Amino acid sequence: MEQVDVRQLAAVLEQLGMLSPRSPVTSAHAPANPEIRGAAHDSRAVIPGNVFICKGAAFRPAFLTAAVERGAVAFACEEAIADELAHVAPGVPQLVVGDIRAAMPHIASLCWGRPEHRLRIVGVTGSKGKTTTTYMLRSILDDGVPGSHAALLGSVEFFDGVEGGESPNTTPEAPELWHRLANAADNGLTMVMEVSSQGLKYGRVEGLAFDIAAITNIGRDHISPIEHPTLDDYIESKLRILSACKRAVIGLDTEHIDRILEAARTVGDLRTFGPPGSGADYWATDITPGPEGLEFVAHTPDWTGEMRLGIPGIFNVDNALCAIALAQMLGATQAQIRAGLYATRIPGRMERISSASGDIVGIVDFAHNGQSFQKFFESVRTEYPERRIVSVFGCTGVKGLERRVQMPPIACAVSDLCIYTEDDPGAEPISQIFEGMLAATPEGSAVELEQDRVQAIRRAVEVCDAWAKEGVEALACVLGKGSETLMLRAQGFEPCEDDRTILERVLRERDAARR
Repeated sequence: MEQVDVRQLAAVLEQLGMLSPRSPVTSAHAPANPEIRGAAHDSRAVIPGNVFICKGAAFRPAFLTAAVERGAVAFACEEAIADELAHVAPGVPQLVVGDIRAAMPHIASLCWGRPEHRLRIVGVTGSKGKTTTTYMLRSILDDGVPGSHAALLGSVEFFDGVEGGESPNTTPEAPELWHRLANAADNGLTMVMEVSSQGLKYGRVEGLAFDIAAITNIGRDHISPIEHPTLDDYIESKLRILSACKRAVIGLDTEHIDRILEAARTVGDLRTFGPPGSGADYWATDITPGPEGLEFVAHTPDWTGEMRLGIPGIFNVDNALCAIALAQMLGATQAQIRAGLYATRIPGRMERISSASGDIVGIVDFAHNGQSFQKFFESVRTEYPERRIVSVFGCTGVKGLERRVQMPPIACAVSDLCIYTEDDPGAEPISQIFEGMLAATPEGSAVELEQDRVQAIRRAVEVCDAWAKEGVEALACVLGKGSETLMLRAQGFEPCEDDRTILERVLRERDAARR
């Protein structure tokens, strides 16, 4: 990794017009001029040689003290807290900037050796389908050996060639993001990453040039006082990815497509996917659902061929088309694409769990907004036309307020019973969330309320079991949390079991009781 020192970092910030005139460190002066290795904004993540970035409304001087103790060799902060922090860490080089959030990606890039210049980066954004598309592309690039060719950064997990684990954020803050990029570059991997609207809006990927960017679709989501105040703000945030790439893939079967294509006029190599007859470069025919997944014929500019997905969900064909387009642009062959798509498995996305006899089938999925609910229930009604359906889901507290209006009517139109439960209620009383969901529930719909998510899933299996005793096959849909193992409640995040683990256990208990 190319290393820089504090004065070199100051020089870059000066050139960008970000360094404050009050900064004691400039390109010409520093009380000490240590070499830098990386950057961090969380004192617990600091390693020796880091520049520590002091940011956030909740920042405390004690965080800087801890960072220096862990080996930080310099720190960056805004003018408002510069004097106070100078006393907290005397003798430690201090870079004062006008806007720490705007400066953060530039600091991170330089401190981590500008790894974006040494690897291919694919960024995928959209209201739905980001996670599935990135997993499909990673599977194609890895030739069946996970981690061999592709790094992954997204809402479920991350892997950068050195470290891996559950993701706290879809798109992390810049210091962590560039750390992941550096690890991937050092290991010769291609970075495949989800890019959230928040990551785009707040500049976490500012200055990052994507080799290829993809927009799967854009619908209404994340509209709230603490996320995107308006739909226009949400759309504009998503479209920012197009100004950071020269090649792009766009889904045509989406709202706001004219606006998306207008924003994509600056893209040199633009490819599209969509329904047959839409004029898309990539489309699918002969879609055939099966017990374990589905088959389809993919039509591309270079070839036409049969493809198989090892996961259910007709809507996943769109995600596969996006992945096929991205993979072709990266040089993958038809054989690699076919093998990679069939091998794809995504934790918490369209995971199918069956009872021993198959009379009850459970599906765990991350669907958590109106757009994803529409696609999900259209798919399950087509793939499981004879089964009665019970659906378990909730709505988040405080944010994503439109979800509690959009989701109940969609689910109730297809489900024989809906069980409303908790899904990251946060500080908002669950009774208030239920009240909003019930207000949007069509009259005459069968609905039960069960705050405890484990008990709600257990109740769903009990209902399915009762139907099965009548000779009717059943489908239990558990939606919203997917593979997540933390529940946001009033006291903060608390550990919880993932939905698949709960559903598998309850189905096994049910099977044992019937022997």
